[in-house]
Amino acid sequence: MMFDTDSRLVGMCIDAAAENGGSVESWRRQRRSLERMPTQLAQSLFHRLLHRRLLFPSLLEVFKHSVEEINLRGESSVDAEWMAYLGAFRYLRVLTLADCQKINNSALWPITGMTCLKEIDLGRCIKINDAGIRHLLSIRFLEKLCISETGVTADGVKLLASLTDLSTLDLGGLPVTDSALSSLQVLKKLEYLDLWGSEVSNKGASLFSSFPRLTFLNLAWTRVTEVPVISSLESLNMSNCTISSIFEGEGYKPPLSNLILSGTLLNDVAGAFLHVETGDLSLLDLSDSTIQSLCLLPGMKKLSHLDLSGTLIGDEEIMNITSIGATLKYLNLSKTRVSSSGVEMLAGHVPNLETILLSGTSIDDTAIAYMSLMPSLKSINLSVTNVKGKFNFLLPPLLLSFIYGGMLMYCYTAAVKDYSWCMFRYVLYVQYIAFALFCLMGS
Repeated sequence: MMFDTDSRLVGMCIDAAAENGGSVESWRRQRRSLERMPTQLAQSLFHRLLHRRLLFPSLLEVFKHSVEEINLRGESSVDAEWMAYLGAFRYLRVLTLADCQKINNSALWPITGMTCLKEIDLGRCIKINDAGIRHLLSIRFLEKLCISETGVTADGVKLLASLTDLSTLDLGGLPVTDSALSSLQVLKKLEYLDLWGSEVSNKGASLFSSFPRLTFLNLAWTRVTEVPVISSLESLNMSNCTISSIFEGEGYKPPLSNLILSGTLLNDVAGAFLHVETGDLSLLDLSDSTIQSLCLLPGMKKLSHLDLSGTLIGDEEIMNITSIGATLKYLNLSKTRVSSSGVEMLAGHVPNLETILLSGTSIDDTAIAYMSLMPSLKSINLSVTNVKGKFNFLLPPLLLSFIYGGMLMYCYTAAVKDYSWCMFRYVLYVQYIAFALFCLMGS
């Protein structure tokens, strides 16, 4: 039988059970009944008690037969005593201990050998090092492991080769070397690999093709400049890298959908993208990169998310953006050289654009009229621009309905301070009311 943990009755019961320390003490004695509590209800009660700071180590025992997923992220009180009780959770599948600063190597000993445990997150648990990894090796069926920004060394990473069921491995911020990466080639089920900030070079990058199921790869802040063909890859992050080529070489070109190149140095844009099937991209992040030409955009007919913030892109490149057409839903042009003329060029070409961010650009009041020709807009950011809110025209009804229909619009600018901003909103409001009355009279 399935229970709807979001129903009002169940919610009231959970609230009553977690009201205070007295209410907790009144039901914790009914241990036999609690052990038969359905998993959904047990987990809701567990996390409600945790949120209200009513959960303590000895109370954990009540949940050891029912709770399957535990999220203790950032809980400062979680220590070895908590772990001693968690080690008795027979059906525990997911354990999140990220940012728990009291967790050390010895605290992991109670969970060794747990047969149901599939996922562990130890991200930023700085007291965990290679000795802690040795405790985890006994969890033979582990599928997802995060040890980013811990004290684990390259030697500790090599030990992970025995966890052959791993599909997700987050090693971000660790000193992973080419040699350590070579040791992980036996992980043939690996789909997600995060190596940001590692010591991997182009030599190590050549090994990525040995992971047949790899769909996500993060190489941000590394020395890698060339990525070989990885036929199964769907998402690639090379932020803050110097890129010379992506997917150069023989083999099937992957259907890449997400490409994040924020802060990258692109000496030869055409050369870097020469071997990328750009027609499959749905997300492209080039923010703060050195890109100056968008000649690669016309072939991206599936692109829905484009971030060009912090680049030198100006009005002369806007036509390349319009070539994307109806698929574009998110466009970030903040801190670029785009002006109101550029916004005018976009009008009429991006019918499904929902978000446009123009913060820190030179646009003025005329850009508002052009944005009114973008019928799907829901979110606008015009902060730190030349928009002053002085209009001598009636704004089209669609844009007005966005503003007063509960949608999001940021128009706080250096020039639009308290009084002028109020007047700006007042003008919009009057125009909106006038349009509404016009519609009512017409009907």
